[in-house]
Amino acid sequence: MTMDASGGSWVAEDPVSRGQEQVVQRICARVAGPVAGAGVHVASLPLGGVEVWLDNARHRWRFHHRMARELRLAGWHTETGPDRLLLLGWSAVGLSHRARMLGAALTGRLADFDRTAFTAVMIATRLCHAGFPVEELPAEVEARCGDALRWPARLADLDGLERRSSLEPLRLRLAQVAGLEAKVLRRCGEHLALASKVARTVAGGAGPVRARVSGSRVSPAGTGLTERLVCVSVPNSVPDDVTGTAMSAGTAK
Repeated sequence: MTMDASGGSWVAEDPVSRGQEQVVQRICARVAGPVAGAGVHVASLPLGGVEVWLDNARHRWRFHHRMARELRLAGWHTETGPDRLLLLGWSAVGLSHRARMLGAALTGRLADFDRTAFTAVMIATRLCHAGFPVEELPAEVEARCGDALRWPARLADLDGLERRSSLEPLRLRLAQVAGLEAKVLRRCGEHLALASKVARTVAGGAGPVRARVSGSRVSPAGTGLTERLVCVSVPNSVPDDVTGTAMSAGTAK
């Protein structure tokens, strides 16, 4: 089933799109988290769409509404019942909302590389002080920064989903969303690469790596905020174990 471009009616279409059940399962399990994620079940409906229900009835209403909000952000129309959540197909309103949110992310949080650098410095410094293994630091910082950005997980959830519609207006909206998602995915990759680079610099105690990004703020002295953050965060001396790791890496090269 698919809502038409006017948003006021449903049209019987193909059964569940390929990969839809798995994608809905991933989204709902992520939203439910460790509390109820393992008890999320998804099944196809006869005329298209899927139904979602939880094993644990505790806080079911709260989880259903959280899941519905995230599924609507993906562009689907949902209905919340007393014991299950129904996903009934693509919504013109939902897809337009997703396009707006993707555009807002590109001009908002994903345009602020200094914030990612600051977050990476704080996380890396805290983990170093807590004795976190140096060799695992870049991956951990990158993962935590990815969680803060939120969009990497949202886009990863959609892996394997075939998005289609028999209605031309919805096909155009789906194509628009796909184009914006590709831009967001590339921008997220740039943020995560910066976070990993900052973490390696903090862990190694070296001078800050130049990480100039279009639009980044620059101080009167010409040093960007990213570089200044790393400068005040790296240790004055390189620990022996880090030096040994760096030397081994250099020998391997």
